[in-house]
Amino acid sequence: MFFLFDPEKIHYFTFSLIRTLSKIPGIIGVFRSLYQVNDKKLEKNLFGLTFKNPVGLAAGFDKNAVLYNELANFGFGFIEIGTVTPKAQVGNPKKRLFRLKDDKGIINRMGFNNEGLVAAIEKLKGNKGKLIIGGNIGKNTQTSPENYTADYIECFKGLHPYVDYFVLNVSCPNVGSHAKLNDKDYLLELITTCQKLNNSKDVEKPILLKIAPDLNDIQLDEIIELVAETKIDGVIASNTSTTRANLKASEERLKEIGNGGVSGQPIKNQSTKVIRYLSEKSNKAFPIIGVGGIHSAEDALEKIEAGADLVQIYTGFIYEGPSLIKKINKAILKSL
Repeated sequence: MFFLFDPEKIHYFTFSLIRTLSKIPGIIGVFRSLYQVNDKKLEKNLFGLTFKNPVGLAAGFDKNAVLYNELANFGFGFIEIGTVTPKAQVGNPKKRLFRLKDDKGIINRMGFNNEGLVAAIEKLKGNKGKLIIGGNIGKNTQTSPENYTADYIECFKGLHPYVDYFVLNVSCPNVGSHAKLNDKDYLLELITTCQKLNNSKDVEKPILLKIAPDLNDIQLDEIIELVAETKIDGVIASNTSTTRANLKASEERLKEIGNGGVSGQPIKNQSTKVIRYLSEKSNKAFPIIGVGGIHSAEDALEKIEAGADLVQIYTGFIYEGPSLIKKINKAILKSL
């Protein structure tokens, strides 16, 4: 029924529905009994944090940190909010979110629409401590290249007391001046600057880098070198893809949609390939969070087998519903 309506409108309607339902006495208990799998064997210790299970919600779903307390009841082990930018911004013109139903995928060109850093901080002050929260940070679209790092630092400083780990989002294809964010020398500067700030804090927070699934082997080798050089805590593989290969959607439909990043089943294999390459080539030298096309327990186990320590879902959560989290956790328990 939801798929009969505009994807972006139904996203906000679903948020309102979950929030309203969660206020009804007893409903939270129902959600927890239906979807949560609580077992100590599912716990995962990574970069100094203890995740109650390895299944997280990827950034982009709860951009403004408005629903993470309620979403925690669906059985996630961690939730990543954002992408947060220093200033609020409306993002790209609508329509900018499209379903590829036959492909079980989504194309989006949202453009980091969010309410900004101050609004995110206010929402995070209401954290009930149910699970680990990640802060995915980026730059404002209008920021000039010489000020990119300042944007990341502003978000890092502001969110530091309120999130458990950080993700430097340098791989979203829907923001301007994307090329510089993929330049190794710039990434070295950005990571080093964030780490210096992190080192000055009483409590250091893990920092991860989110990369694209479209990187070639040479670029992935550079990522491995970068992690070794900077000692960054880990990598999230991967963001959305700009490729349109092997889609069931017609050329006419894709032309009608226009540009944007593809997520969901169409990028499953490429994401897994990136995870496996990073894991094997680095000799498992750093943690990897696997995301991209996880629509079943088997998809999640495939990512873990390829080298992912944790997994995240987004498009799969939309297509398969919250039961997916329980299915994955039960399959992981069985595999243990």
